[in-house]
Amino acid sequence: MPTVEELYRNYGILADATEQVGQHKDAYQVILDGVKGGTKEKRLAAQFIPKFFKHFPELADSAINAQLDLCEDEDVSIRRQAIKELPQFATGENLPRVADILTQLLQTDDSAEFNLVNNALLSIFKMDAKGTLGGLFSQILQGEDIVRERAIKFLSTKLKTLPDEVLTKEVEELILTESKKVLEDVTGEEFVLFMKILSGLKSLQTVSGRQQLVELVAEQADLEQTFNPSDPDCVDRLLQCTRQAVPLFSKNVHSTRFVTYFCEQVLPNLSTLTTPVEGLDIQLEVLKLLAEMSSFCGDMEKLETNLRKLFDKLLEYMPLPPEEAENGENAGNEEPKLQFSYVECLLYSFHQLGRKLPDFLTAKLNAEKLKDFKIRLQYFARGLQVYIRQLRLALQGKTGEALKTEENKIKVVALKITNNINVLIKDLFHIPPSYKSTVTLSWKPVQKVEIGQKRASEDTTSGSPPKKSTAGPKRDARQIYNPPSGKYSSNLSSFNYERSLQGK
Repeated sequence: MPTVEELYRNYGILADATEQVGQHKDAYQVILDGVKGGTKEKRLAAQFIPKFFKHFPELADSAINAQLDLCEDEDVSIRRQAIKELPQFATGENLPRVADILTQLLQTDDSAEFNLVNNALLSIFKMDAKGTLGGLFSQILQGEDIVRERAIKFLSTKLKTLPDEVLTKEVEELILTESKKVLEDVTGEEFVLFMKILSGLKSLQTVSGRQQLVELVAEQADLEQTFNPSDPDCVDRLLQCTRQAVPLFSKNVHSTRFVTYFCEQVLPNLSTLTTPVEGLDIQLEVLKLLAEMSSFCGDMEKLETNLRKLFDKLLEYMPLPPEEAENGENAGNEEPKLQFSYVECLLYSFHQLGRKLPDFLTAKLNAEKLKDFKIRLQYFARGLQVYIRQLRLALQGKTGEALKTEENKIKVVALKITNNINVLIKDLFHIPPSYKSTVTLSWKPVQKVEIGQKRASEDTTSGSPPKKSTAGPKRDARQIYNPPSGKYSSNLSSFNYERSLQGK
């Protein structure tokens, strides 16, 4: 094993040789042997090996292996020095191997070391993006779980920081191709991260790019298979996938396939759904996703069938008035409970699809069924008006901080829900029923449009969906879909908002 003095002497030989440095193979071998020495020798070797690496291609494997030994040394300072110098080995055909090594080193628990690995990966990414991706995806597909997890997180957080000259169209195509391989077997969390990665790629911002992503999600959601409501994993997978699909839909990227699947397979099984997520109102979650998607349906082969499914489910939450006894009092002990949150979602979805078949209620239903529906609407609307008055009275005169209390925030959302239902019911009472009114779903931010300013129309060249809110997050920062925090229902017999607002 060479001493510190011998290492410096051989370093001098190589440094002084200038253009003839490649002729001093023996001197470079002495430096490679320095990795077998003590702490001082190893620290010098970590600096000297990369400095002359490019001059000795025949010793490339030995040099990389020597540096790798230093990257795994027990002494953290030696490891850090060795990792810092690794990008110097990333030349030509060696680069994918260096990327592979760096990716494996992401498993370190030392924060300073972890940052050095990240910086080194970014450094070689800028030298050769495709080669670096080869190393990263190799470990994602075949590496240990911790390496896979951190490599995916590296891509999801660092890709968007790279300049356009690095993330070329060819590079983005490679990311898409390799991601499709990974998506054949991913966890829910990994799927969300990959959708974040892919939806941030410039080449997938077009209408056709978004459509590709929707098809990827549909494949992941397994929409060709029969839905199993009693399998929590099946339910969770569908919800996870649909949450990722919703932000992709626009007037040019349609939600038709998802909406049809929800109407045909999920709605009939709504009451039997199971979920592994504790405390989640799974039925309300499904109905909210359906409502959001219903705005972006294209031509639908099974439109009438889907409307019937929605109509039948809506009837379940719009009760008939209780029968009255001979003395004029209610024969039953309790008035039906009105599930306002559920009705908002179902009524909105029905209203959106109804626009495509406006004579559904008058031409597709028999007279008896339409009469029954009108009675239910009247009864619901009557209770709704009482509830709206109570909420307005409770919120009257409250501004600023007073509206920020948890109790008042719940009442504000409840008022949005009931106002939305009120607007939609009024449309259906028109003769013939109308589908012209527009409402903003209670959990969505209100779009503010300046007077005289047209709403931003979708740019069909870029294909990006219209922005939902100017103050909202950018697409690549979009949060996973979260349901609002309250479920609202009330008993007609006692419209006390204190008791009728049920938190989840």
